[in-house]
Amino acid sequence: MANNSYSGVKNSTMEANHNGEFNCTLKDLRSLMELRGTEGITRIEESYRDIQGLCNRLKTSPVDGLSGQPADIEKRKTVFGQNLIPPKKPKTFLQLVWEALQDVTLIILEVAAVISLGLSFYHPPDAAGGVEDENESEAGWIEGAAILLSVICVVLVTAFNDWSKEKQFRGLQNRIEQEQKFTVVRGGQVIQIPVAEIVVGDVAQIKYGDLLPADGILLQGNDLKIDESSLTGESDHVKKTLEKDPMLLSGTHVMEGSGKMLVTAVGVNSQTGIIFTLLGSGEDDDDDEEEKKKEKEEKKKQRKNKKQDGSVENRKKAKAQDGAAMEMQPLNSDEGAEAEEKKKANLPKKEKSVLQGKLTKLAVQIGKAGLVASAITVIILVVRFVIDTFWVQNLPWIKECTPVYIQFFVKFFIIGVTVLVVAVPEGLPLAVTISLAYSVKKMMNDNNLVRHLDACETMGNATAICSDKTGTLTMNRMTVVQAYIGEKHYKKVPEPESIPSSSLDMLILGIAVNCAYTTKIMPPEKEGGLPSQVGNKTECALLGFAIDLKRDYQAIRNEVPEEKLYKVYTFNSVRKSMSTVLKMADGSYRMFSKGASEILLKKCCKILIANGEPKVFRPRDRDDMVKKVIEPMASEGLRTICLAYRDFPVSDGEPDWDNENDILTGLTCICVVGIEDPVRPEVPDAISKCQHAGITVRMVTGDNINTARAIATKCGILQPGDDFLCLEGKEFNRRIRNEKGEIEQERIDKIWPKLRVLARSSPTDKHTLVKGIIDSTVAEQRQVVAVTGDGTNDGPALKKADVGFAMGIAGTDVAKEASDIILTDDNFSSIVKAVMWGRNVYDSISKFLQFQLTVNVVAVIVAFTGACITQDSPLKAVQMLWVNLIMDTFASLALATEPPTESLLLRKPYGRNKPLISRTMMKNILGHGVYQLIIIFTLLFAGERLFDIDNGRNAPLHAPPSEHYTIVFNTFVLMQLFNEINARKIHGERNVFEGIFNNLIFCSIVFGTFVIQVISSIPTSRLKFLKTAGHGTQKEEIPDEELEELEDMDEIDHAERELRRGQILWFRGLNRIQTQMDVVSAFQSGTSFQGALRRQASNSSQQQHDIRVVKAFRSSISLYEGLEKPESRSSIHNFMTHPEFRIEDSEPQIPLIDDTDAEDDAPTNTPVSPSPNQNNNAVESSNHLLPECPKSGTPSAPGSPLHSLETSL
Repeated sequence: MANNSYSGVKNSTMEANHNGEFNCTLKDLRSLMELRGTEGITRIEESYRDIQGLCNRLKTSPVDGLSGQPADIEKRKTVFGQNLIPPKKPKTFLQLVWEALQDVTLIILEVAAVISLGLSFYHPPDAAGGVEDENESEAGWIEGAAILLSVICVVLVTAFNDWSKEKQFRGLQNRIEQEQKFTVVRGGQVIQIPVAEIVVGDVAQIKYGDLLPADGILLQGNDLKIDESSLTGESDHVKKTLEKDPMLLSGTHVMEGSGKMLVTAVGVNSQTGIIFTLLGSGEDDDDDEEEKKKEKEEKKKQRKNKKQDGSVENRKKAKAQDGAAMEMQPLNSDEGAEAEEKKKANLPKKEKSVLQGKLTKLAVQIGKAGLVASAITVIILVVRFVIDTFWVQNLPWIKECTPVYIQFFVKFFIIGVTVLVVAVPEGLPLAVTISLAYSVKKMMNDNNLVRHLDACETMGNATAICSDKTGTLTMNRMTVVQAYIGEKHYKKVPEPESIPSSSLDMLILGIAVNCAYTTKIMPPEKEGGLPSQVGNKTECALLGFAIDLKRDYQAIRNEVPEEKLYKVYTFNSVRKSMSTVLKMADGSYRMFSKGASEILLKKCCKILIANGEPKVFRPRDRDDMVKKVIEPMASEGLRTICLAYRDFPVSDGEPDWDNENDILTGLTCICVVGIEDPVRPEVPDAISKCQHAGITVRMVTGDNINTARAIATKCGILQPGDDFLCLEGKEFNRRIRNEKGEIEQERIDKIWPKLRVLARSSPTDKHTLVKGIIDSTVAEQRQVVAVTGDGTNDGPALKKADVGFAMGIAGTDVAKEASDIILTDDNFSSIVKAVMWGRNVYDSISKFLQFQLTVNVVAVIVAFTGACITQDSPLKAVQMLWVNLIMDTFASLALATEPPTESLLLRKPYGRNKPLISRTMMKNILGHGVYQLIIIFTLLFAGERLFDIDNGRNAPLHAPPSEHYTIVFNTFVLMQLFNEINARKIHGERNVFEGIFNNLIFCSIVFGTFVIQVISSIPTSRLKFLKTAGHGTQKEEIPDEELEELEDMDEIDHAERELRRGQILWFRGLNRIQTQMDVVSAFQSGTSFQGALRRQASNSSQQQHDIRVVKAFRSSISLYEGLEKPESRSSIHNFMTHPEFRIEDSEPQIPLIDDTDAEDDAPTNTPVSPSPNQNNNAVESSNHLLPECPKSGTPSAPGSPLHSLETSL
């Protein structure tokens, strides 16, 4: 221990702010830990005299640690905080649901659904509770409800996906955290406690391989070296000593040595914690709202002062560049921290992903188109009605008829809404959600844990990837790849048989004893994995070399334990070598050395040759070897290590071990090996795939430029003969900054298009490069950049990138928190898989769009023309529900689950500006649309002639189905079904069946939909009505038993049953008669009308009555059977509402059943019937309603204008 003086205690009075019993505050400790090296030592001396003084202030002992009493530990937690970084509060399920609802497409759908639902519950004022209106409303709500249902589906699926992703990630983190324990000294005892229990004042023992859990100051250390690259990005290990640099930071790794540290900052106050807070993870929820308000004000100010206020901008720029380097002053000032937090608070709101942006735009366009179409429909219908009624027929506006006119206008509005609803693609959001969810699930198998759903699809549009070298492109395990043994240069590890046994034994012994005994190769953790390397990576490479030569180094170490090593000269930067001396059995000594070849070869005077004997090694031979062996190895990016030995014979006596210069001469060279961190075998292939796919791969590394260039060449990032740039961080910064030292976008734009390797780069450089590429406007379209990172320092760059990949194995928590996708195997080729899945998502959505828009275009045009020509859409609400919701949902599932193929990587990224619907797709949509429309219109307007069936057009609004329209609907659905197969290809491929059987989901859905369609279009229970609908009422349709029943029955019996079973219907009917009598009387006030009525009282009218009565009874029989069918109701209703109907008239009609049946054989003039066909013959179009009033006696018109009104409505 250096200076164990206690004078620090006297100094405590100088401290103004002392916190409770501890004579130093949280702020003091935090600011102390922001200093490095000698600055830190100076601050400790100024404020606390020495480290012992700091221990006294913190009431702890450097030897025995804390007392460990619960009260003391709790107090420390209260004053200095706990050693945990509070995770961001996970969003509740409801919050996720609310977020999912913000989607523009969904909002358009919701509006359409609400309007549709609202109108479906509208009842015309003059006929409240009328039978037909009720019928109408019964089917009317389905479409609105269906759309709402689809919205709910989408929202729940999306929210559940996000929620399960979050849960998965948190589970991963919690598991890691609970397993972490650390060694501390409490009450003089060395104990292991969970990392979260460490408090300020604890004395922690640190040793090789530890990840430091808190900030602290070194109390005592042996050869301690720390890898601080996760915080500073510097790859060189930092030596920690009490004299030069005692500051230890959380999140850094101990690479060599051991020691003890005094914990001075934990949790959010430690350096890692501060970065976490900056990334927005540790923000207090209470401040959120205030902060948002501040943010808004800040933005307003910024807009005003953008030009004047350069200083804030610069500070923000500086901040953006270095979220990791904590030395920066503004962090201490509240203002700086606030600005940083604001900046970070804005970060998560990345701009919309490429697909989201395009889909939103498309949804708005479709919405507008639908609105226009529905508006035109309504206008055409209204104008046509008005012109026809008031101009062509020249009828006056009768005040009493106003409600009737209003009903017409409402009906037109409903038809308009139907057209709008048909136009909106309900299936689209569901398709996107299904596609993303499916891809994310499958990507897990490809080692991509996706944290943000849209990252998956953004990846498909990536144009640039900035990748780390170590561990991503390379295996992060130093390995011997070349060797020069026995005067022979082996380009790969030689077979043990080819090396003389004496040389081999010497080599293995040298490697085993002359590598630190803490360095070892452990068996792989997972089956099939690589053996894990523990300790110094270069030594691990040599031990691996021994294993490759099929020798066991551990057996030698067991024979020669560490205690038996006579003398060890450890490796240091001055020696550039390490030597170990063994005392042999005969009393002689043998020294093994290893080190940088250019240094050690100068000290060699002999070399082992092919037969294992030493031979003289002259300077000329050495120069020769440098040219032929060492330089070629170095040019390939290999680090060359020379292994040598020297014997000290007994006769010379014991040498002076302290005279290193004499000891380390006259060596015999055993071999020279070339060591590298080898490129992962699958990486070159993955990178060439990326390049073919139009993605530029750049390497950003902290390694030196020669190694970086060599690795880049091996990976294929650099091709021989290309004029691409390889820059070091310093040179990069010099080129992108102006005289004032500010970064200029124009300067970055000159560099980045050609830059391929950025070596010796800091995290700031990485962030600057990523930001520069994203903000650049040089290229035709904005670049979409993906970044890989593992260190805490990569946090800002990962956040800034469009897609951030964190390493699952080597990555720090900060990196994982900042990332969008976690590579669970740290492998670059998994990124290529992510690109494939991303493009597949994009293509799946495009396929579905092609399918959906064809359906929509055809349906809208059919609904529009149908409404304008026949006053009603040929495709009913329920049928559209089947097509829109069921079929589209299944189609989205079928098309969204197409597996990705390698061919996806053969095209360039789409980019942000390319429209979602390509020309080929547009061609397909229009082509199919035209083809389908021709067929549907042919069937619609000529189908009855082609198939010799009855016309289904101009039926009352909710008449029973006709064969005609069933054919139209079936044809429509089957065309969509086959179009689903066409939609599988969107790039103009000829063969749409290619690979269709690879997707079982697709096959089963197409087949399943087909089967359901066939079943649904032949409803056996309703076959009777299909006949009625097609052919009118025929004798054979009425079974004899039914006729007998009818004859046997009393009218009173009938009435009783009717009242018992259908009282409500009767009463409603009677109610309506009242209303209609008023209207009739209004109509009758016209003379021509009365004349018509007089003419109508004739024999045929009597027969019509009879038929009507029978019909009514027949429908009442069906009521007895409990079947309340639409046509039955309208029959009763017609029966009840005939203008010549008088209640007393109904009594004598029943005996005339036989006559009626006879009449039924020739059903020409029957004006009222459930059969749409008969209605069609009767009414050409409901628009002629009022004009027909005067000619009501003619066969083409029904008995009354009111009846016509009823049917049309």
